[in-house]
Amino acid sequence: MNTKSITRYLAGAATAAALMAGPALAEQINLRALGLVSTHKSHTALEKSFYESLGEKTGLDINVNFNPLDVLGVNMQDTMRVVRAGTFDIVETTIGSASRDDPFLEGLDLIGVSPDIDTLREVVDAYREPFSKRVEEKFNAKVLTLWPFGPQIFYCKGDVSGIEDMEGLRIRSYTPTMSALVESFGATPVTLQFAEVYPALQRGVAECAITSPTSGNTGNWPEVTDSLVMLSISWSVQTHLMNLDTWNGLSEEAQTELMEAFSDLEEQYWEMARVNNGKAVACSTGQECDEYLPFDMTEVTPSEADLKQLNASVEKVILPTWAETCNANYADCSKIWNETIGEVRGLRIE
Repeated sequence: MNTKSITRYLAGAATAAALMAGPALAEQINLRALGLVSTHKSHTALEKSFYESLGEKTGLDINVNFNPLDVLGVNMQDTMRVVRAGTFDIVETTIGSASRDDPFLEGLDLIGVSPDIDTLREVVDAYREPFSKRVEEKFNAKVLTLWPFGPQIFYCKGDVSGIEDMEGLRIRSYTPTMSALVESFGATPVTLQFAEVYPALQRGVAECAITSPTSGNTGNWPEVTDSLVMLSISWSVQTHLMNLDTWNGLSEEAQTELMEAFSDLEEQYWEMARVNNGKAVACSTGQECDEYLPFDMTEVTPSEADLKQLNASVEKVILPTWAETCNANYADCSKIWNETIGEVRGLRIE
């Protein structure tokens, strides 16, 4: 073989080696993501934009096939199961709905424990590590974000001025402890998915329903309710989860880049909770309105008696009810809660 032939051979061999090595060196990531209900327009728009720009932000060769859960006909209560099975690589879900599969998760956002968003942030940070560990062990999923929709308040038909007026009413709830609180008010809890609430209020299946100001406004609930009772009982904390097998199949570099990107997404959702809910309240109650739908509900400020009754229910009803259910499923449940959130809030489950 002459020198020219040797050169051509070596060049050809190098090209072949590069072609063979290419797929191994260039990590192509294809993910299926299940997102928020499409009626949550601002939140869904942010999520969609996030996935579309994820490759550019991270420098990864990544493609995400994103769809809202209602578009695909998936029930929110099934989200933990589909991420555990790997039906979707990434799932966004409401902790309250997920807690039906494991009460421990609800400990993150127990009724009445976090009176304002700054306190909630402390509570979430305190519980993040044991929450993440539990989700990995039980649901084969990696926790990517934890963030709130906003204060969970009451949309009611007719003139409702506080807790006393709720006695005998049917009130939509979506977590076990929320139902326990409703019962402590002398009302009847009605468990409904978000999409079921509007027609339920319209037909009189329920007289009140609990959700955030942004969710209620974009869901057109003010069309079928009159009183917006601003008694904040929880925050509808959300989470993005990735199937753990999918996560473990990624390189360390990809994992680092994705966690940084999702941390930024989480911060954007926290800021949205701080800002957008006030705008939604203004729009729902006939005040200056620019981003949400204009309505003319009556805004009801909770009285000192309402706040006192809520706090009493937390210690007498909420904590014992949750602890009994949770400890039956997970022996260390209340112990972990006391050492984390309980420590932060000065509360203790006996």
